[in-house]
Amino acid sequence: MDIRIDTSQTVIETERLILRAFTEADLSDFYAYASVPGVGEMAGWPHHQSIETSKSILRSFIEGTEVFAIFHKAEGKVIGSLGVHEPPPWAGKDERYKHLNAFKIGYVLSKDFWGQGLMPESVKAVINYGFDKLGIDAFTCEHFTENNQSQRVIEKIGFEFVMKGEYHAKLLDKTFDEMRYIIIREDAVLA
Repeated sequence: MDIRIDTSQTVIETERLILRAFTEADLSDFYAYASVPGVGEMAGWPHHQSIETSKSILRSFIEGTEVFAIFHKAEGKVIGSLGVHEPPPWAGKDERYKHLNAFKIGYVLSKDFWGQGLMPESVKAVINYGFDKLGIDAFTCEHFTENNQSQRVIEKIGFEFVMKGEYHAKLLDKTFDEMRYIIIREDAVLA
């Protein structure tokens, strides 16, 4: 079964947030959080040095239809992104998981909104949508070992730790130790 979350055709609403496709009108909001030192680096990319960098990446988000904008209702602006991508190679090589329809979740949140429970709210909503509406079997997620914020998000949601690994961030030209996790739909059949 060919399953895909198409952000251009999907809107997911939570109590405080709307997850929707990025638009060109989101450029200044995107640049505002992506240009803050330390935000992108937690996800393996350098913070944006110019609005032109943000514009180019925003265009790829719009064309790629794999990345949700996280729109904060009360603030009236985009405060982060949540991508739903092909699963990482490690999940496809693991005998327990290789038969599952799995997707990888990655996310970034504006530093101004850290610690408010917004990312667990976003990720849970996407997982529930994927499990309930699309029949996705599993989601994977990773974090660099020193990224305690992402670790807390992953643990709050109920991901299961699978293994440690390494990730080479090409844009930073740096290799990170990472922790790898999976969450499986309750009725999914395991190998």
